[in-house]
Amino acid sequence: MKKFIIVITGFFIACNSSQKTVSEPLNSQKTEVSSIKYAESITEAELKEHLYTYASDEFEGRETGQPGQKKAIEYLKAYYQKLGIPAAKKNGDYFQDVPLELSKLPSGSVDVNGKDYPIGEHILTFSAAEGNYKEIVYAGYGIEQGEYSDYKNLDVSGKIVLVKYGEPINTDGNFTLSGTSEKSIWSNMSESIGKRMELASEKGAKGIIFFDLANFGRFKNRFEVMKRNDRGRMVLKTNKEDEFVSFFADAIFAKEILPTIEKDQKPRRIDLSLNLKVTSSNDEIASENVIAFLEGSEKPDEYVIISSHLDHIGVNSDGQINNGADDDGSGTVATLSIAKAFKMASDAGHGPKRSVVFLHVTGEEKGLLGSQYYADVEPIFPLEKTVADLNIDMIGRIDPKRDGDRNYIYLIGSDKLSTELHELSEDVNKKYANLELDYTYNDVNDPNRFYYRSDHYNFAKNNIPIIFYFNGTHADYHKPGDTPDKINYDLLQNRTRLIFYTAWEIANRDTRLVVDKATK
Repeated sequence: MKKFIIVITGFFIACNSSQKTVSEPLNSQKTEVSSIKYAESITEAELKEHLYTYASDEFEGRETGQPGQKKAIEYLKAYYQKLGIPAAKKNGDYFQDVPLELSKLPSGSVDVNGKDYPIGEHILTFSAAEGNYKEIVYAGYGIEQGEYSDYKNLDVSGKIVLVKYGEPINTDGNFTLSGTSEKSIWSNMSESIGKRMELASEKGAKGIIFFDLANFGRFKNRFEVMKRNDRGRMVLKTNKEDEFVSFFADAIFAKEILPTIEKDQKPRRIDLSLNLKVTSSNDEIASENVIAFLEGSEKPDEYVIISSHLDHIGVNSDGQINNGADDDGSGTVATLSIAKAFKMASDAGHGPKRSVVFLHVTGEEKGLLGSQYYADVEPIFPLEKTVADLNIDMIGRIDPKRDGDRNYIYLIGSDKLSTELHELSEDVNKKYANLELDYTYNDVNDPNRFYYRSDHYNFAKNNIPIIFYFNGTHADYHKPGDTPDKINYDLLQNRTRLIFYTAWEIANRDTRLVVDKATK
C-alpha cells in the first residue's frame, strides 16, 4: 500500500451505509454448492507456498522498474500460463507496458512582473514548467457544477488559471451549491484539488495556480523532504508539450497577482507578465502491469476486476530488503488463488456469466501509477463495461490498534457508489464467510484517507463501484520486518474466500450493479 504522500489528482467521495438487503437474491442452491466447492480450493497451504516465494529475498522487494519487479511479473505470468488462464491482451501478451519516468525535484523560478519567486518558497511545483504569458485568468473558486460556473464567459484556452480554495456562499450564509449550511465536494481538501485541475484542463487551460493555505503547508513539507533526500517523483511519462502544469501558491505569491484574492470572487482576465522558468531532469523507467482474464459465458462484454499491486518499496540504503509479504504480497497471492478457483469452476462448466479480469498493477507505491495508466490511458477493457473492482491490498495481518474478533477485515468504499454492491457484500459475508466487517476506515472523516491510497481509487473516480479489502497497518508496514513468517494464513484464507464469494456473486447475478451515487 502506498504511503500517504501528496497525490495532486486526489479525489474524495463521501457516503456511508449499513443496509443489509439486496434487490436481487443471491444465487440458487445449485450455484451456491458450486461456489462453496471452488472457494474451498483456496487454502492456507497454497497461499503460504506462493507467498514464501513471492515475498522472498530473491525478489529484492519488487521495487517498480527494478530487477525484483521483473522477477515478480514473470512469476505471475508463469502461474497464469500454468492454470491455462489467457492474457487479457488480444496478442497474448500478459504484460501491459506502463511508461514511467523519475522526475527529479524541479528547480528554477516564476517571474511575476519582473519579480522573481524561487521554486520552493512561496510557489511550489513538482514538475518542469516553462513559458511566457502576458495575462493570467482568475477563475475565482475554479468551480463548475449545475447552473453555477466560475468559467462562464471566460476563455482560458492555452492560458494559466488562478483559482482559490473554498466555494461560494449566498447572502443568507448558506453555500450556493448545496443551498444549505453543508459544504459540497469542492470543499473537500483532497478531492477538490484534482477536480479543479481536471476542470481547468477540460476548459483548455495550460496550467493552474492554486491558492490554498491549508494544503500549501502539506505540499511544502513534501517538497522539503524530496529536497533533503535528493529523491525524484515517479510519474507516468507524458508528452511534454501537452502536459498540464500545476503550481501551489501561498498568500504572498497569490497576492502578487491579485492583492484582493481572499475576498474577490469576480472571475476575469488579469494583464501581467508571467514567466515560468522551471526545469527538471527525468529518467525513463520501464515497468509493467500483468493482466489475465476468464471470458464470461453469458455476458462476456461485462467485466469484474480483481486487483492487487505487484510492487513494493525495494531495498533500503543499508541493503535491507523490504519483502512486502503483507503489502501487497498477501493481495497478490490472494488474486492468484481466486483466479485458480474461477478456472476450476470454468473447467467444470460453471464459468462466470461475466468476464473476470485479474489485474496486477505496478507502481502503486509510487502513486497508484499502474492502475492510473490502466484507467486513464489504456483500459484493456472498456471502463463503461466494467461492473466493479474488488481491490486487495494487505489482508494477511492484524491491526494492533483494533479491538474485536481477529477474524475481521476492513472494508472501504463498498457503499460509496453503489448501494447494491454494499448490500450484496454484506449478504455474501453473512451467508458464506461470517467475518467481522469493520468500516472504521470507511468514514469520510477518517484522517488516514485510505480510500484514496490504493488502486481501487482510479476506478472509483470513474464511477466504477469498488470494495477495498484491507487489514490495517502494523509495526512492519513499509519496513524489512514485513516477512512471510508473520502472516496469519488462516485469516488470509478466510479473507480470500470472502472476496472470491463476492466476485462470484457479482459475476453471476442477472443484472449488473446499479451505480446510484455517481459523482460526475
